[in-house]
Amino acid sequence: MDAISNAFRRVFNLILTIGVADVIDILIVAYLIYKAIHFVRKTNSYNLAKGVVVLFVIFLMSDMLHLTMINFILRKAVELGLIALLILFQPELRRLLERMGSRFTSSRKVSGTAFETAIAQTVLACTEMSASRTGALMIFERNVSLENIMGTGTIVNADVTAELIKNLFYNKAPLHDGAVIMRDARIAAAGCVLPLTQSTNLSKELGMRHRAGIGLSEQSDAVVVIVSEETGSISVAIEGMLKRHLTAAMLDKILHKELMVDETEETGNSFMNNIKKLFKGYKNEEEKSNEKNI
Repeated sequence: MDAISNAFRRVFNLILTIGVADVIDILIVAYLIYKAIHFVRKTNSYNLAKGVVVLFVIFLMSDMLHLTMINFILRKAVELGLIALLILFQPELRRLLERMGSRFTSSRKVSGTAFETAIAQTVLACTEMSASRTGALMIFERNVSLENIMGTGTIVNADVTAELIKNLFYNKAPLHDGAVIMRDARIAAAGCVLPLTQSTNLSKELGMRHRAGIGLSEQSDAVVVIVSEETGSISVAIEGMLKRHLTAAMLDKILHKELMVDETEETGNSFMNNIKKLFKGYKNEEEKSNEKNI
């Protein structure tokens, strides 16, 4: 009993020594561990993670059993392991850092009639293409530059009009298979090629347009609007989450929310707003990954 009492007393004394900095430190480490687990799940690297854990266990056992040769080989492998992981996950880590950095840069949201008109014309075009079952894929660029994606298509640099959008996606037009990229309330490029998502948790109903749209939304902060050629359904992909079967009113509301400036936000403390955006963007990621399967 004395041993148990002493153990509880030591634990209690340790708890009393915990300060605010220690609590912040623990919360940050816990959050980083959570993000690491989520990263492994999101990038379909579960089997790779299991292999790393198995190698680490074998390394510990070889040290305990004095297996000198195996321990030497595994020790060298562990020393190079961090570099190997950086090489293996280089694309994912680059996208993650770009996304984090973009949350602290100035927003590309544009206020005024130009974007109001662009949104209205986009919604009108999507409504009419949905009725005629014309496939479409439109990208609204925000903070993360899509210059490399624009390089795969044809530069247009034109005002956004419903007629031009419908003509670009007309099934006999030369650029209809690619994506249209909109920058600062103008059509910047058309016929662009997008990266496909690597997620394996998507519905089998989703075709190449949806997979390409989700793929770009995973790699950037762009707002992606998709019209299905098979069903005429309108969808929006943001940060890897796909919202399907949208009405014209719902599409208009989403585009205004994501693309237009909130005047109270614009006049407020920009640094604090960026901090809020960073944490707001991550707090519902589990819900987003589940919604993609709908």
